[in-house]
Amino acid sequence: MKTNSKLKPNANSKSESLADFKVGVDNVIFSVDITYNRVLVLLRKRNNDPFKNYWSLPGTLVRQGESLTDAAYRTLAEKIQADNLYLEQLYSFGNPGRDPRENPDSYGIRYLSVSYFALVRYEESKIINQTDYSIAWYRVNDIPKLAFDHDKILDYGWNRLKNKLQYSPLAFDVLPTEFTLNEVYKLYCTILGENFSDYSNFRSRLLKLGFLSDTGVKVSRGAGRPASLYKFDSEAFAPLKDKPLLFI
Repeated sequence: MKTNSKLKPNANSKSESLADFKVGVDNVIFSVDITYNRVLVLLRKRNNDPFKNYWSLPGTLVRQGESLTDAAYRTLAEKIQADNLYLEQLYSFGNPGRDPRENPDSYGIRYLSVSYFALVRYEESKIINQTDYSIAWYRVNDIPKLAFDHDKILDYGWNRLKNKLQYSPLAFDVLPTEFTLNEVYKLYCTILGENFSDYSNFRSRLLKLGFLSDTGVKVSRGAGRPASLYKFDSEAFAPLKDKPLLFI
């Protein structure tokens, strides 16, 4: 059957002018608290319009000569201190009208958000310059209505975090250099829920992957027998980096 392969112009298009963008970076910063079995996200209260007094994700407009990743790290450094941190680019959000400052009728500046997600350990992170209570950790299941489309960005980041944990060594970017297998398991349970796997199967699968090195040191942390300390072996993991893996 012969088909017409020509593309027709969009009859609803008001203009063929190129969009003029301002580019911002919005960070979904998660912290995992294995002591109280909770995942939190960092929010800031806006003190200017639009959405004055609404909570939002920490973000910034990109400066002249600044890369997107540098802008993301700058925002992180202005908000928290963390010993171990994982950061990656998440997604771009740029639908017309996502920012009330846009005027679709006058073809004014559009606002594009390139989002990132970060993960830190709650015990090892500290909010910087907390004097006016405009920065706070919120549990991911108890989030207020957010400004702009930040609810959508947060949902996207939360799903990415849970999926990423299942096929990448993400957890070892935020764990201490030396850790017990129970600490790894608790981190997974906190993010994925306690029913994702029993400890015995999780331990067996993780050790079979072959990139954890036993330090030969045992520690006592709470009740029970002393537990072995392990280290993540980046050299052992290197050959597996581009292969499909299941951590759980």
